[in-house]
Amino acid sequence: MRADVAIVSTAVTGNSLSQALTANSPDHRSMPISADNRRELGDGFSICPLPVGLWQLSGGHGRIDNETATESLFDYLDDGYTTLDMADHYGPAEEIYGEFRRRLRERRGEQAAGAVQAMTKWCPSPGPMGRDVVEQAVGVSLKRMDVDCLDVLQFHWWDYDDPRYLDALGHMADMQAEGRIGHLALTNFDSVHLARIVEAGIRVISNQVQYSLVDRRPEREQLAVCREHDIRFLTYGTLCGGLISEQYIGSDEPTPTDLETNSKKKYKRMIDAWGGWELFQRLLSSLSAVAERHGVGLANVATRAILDQDHVSGVIVGCRLGLSEHRSENARVFDFTLDEQDWAVIDGATDGHHDLLASIGDCGDEYRE
Repeated sequence: MRADVAIVSTAVTGNSLSQALTANSPDHRSMPISADNRRELGDGFSICPLPVGLWQLSGGHGRIDNETATESLFDYLDDGYTTLDMADHYGPAEEIYGEFRRRLRERRGEQAAGAVQAMTKWCPSPGPMGRDVVEQAVGVSLKRMDVDCLDVLQFHWWDYDDPRYLDALGHMADMQAEGRIGHLALTNFDSVHLARIVEAGIRVISNQVQYSLVDRRPEREQLAVCREHDIRFLTYGTLCGGLISEQYIGSDEPTPTDLETNSKKKYKRMIDAWGGWELFQRLLSSLSAVAERHGVGLANVATRAILDQDHVSGVIVGCRLGLSEHRSENARVFDFTLDEQDWAVIDGATDGHHDLLASIGDCGDEYRE
């Protein structure tokens, strides 16, 4: 069950990374997430294996104050969360990152700013994908994020019947060669089209997909493609929007109005398709037993289980900046490992679940119904 993912150093490595992050910081405490835990995403680019996800800034997760959100990113950085995941359509996420980056440079210098990795996405509507269209979209993100080069640009395409996604990726590859994009990646592509992109000669280092103990579709078909072409997984939905937590053990099945965030409503529907609330309760109880054995939280076990899967480089942790913080608790995922006894309990708890690949389709197909 252990992941075939190298634990690597970044360009700013080991002690030098810690020094870069804490230089001129008012608090020189040790970081909960060590630089030794970094993983390679691809082609020498390394990340914190718990990227901070900014999807919650798009709305539906409580009122988030931009100023508070910007300042809270310093707390994440000081705790070793050096990698952020955002998108062009996540509300003000790119602008908040740009402001954070400016303040970071002013307070701690260029070296500290260089120790942060920012991964964004471009999710265009299908249509003509000429160089001018791609260049304009990339330019918007560059300006918002206050950078000359996007570390990682993850591309999403809504309609596979429109093959112009290959045109867009070809122009992005040209912009990568020109130094405006560091690495190309994908989000929510299925196995067939991931392979088609590779066959077109376009290098992508990762595909961001939904992956959890409820949804293990990436293992079914896409893993083989990733192994063949050295492509890594970034995962989201690993905690089912917060439903995989002690809070829901033994609880009555919630109605949509009981769930306070869009994420919980989304993943409750996924749980229904997977096997329903009774089976989910069995999973929660089993995860709780494993967590108690290791002296950690239930969410730590669920996260560790996916981090340990083959070709997984990072599990994105959604954050409601300034509203709900679990930095120290989340970092405990590195304090233990899962053994065969743990996996027997976890796998036994999901016996009888429905086949999501058959009912929903491959990775990302739920967005293309």
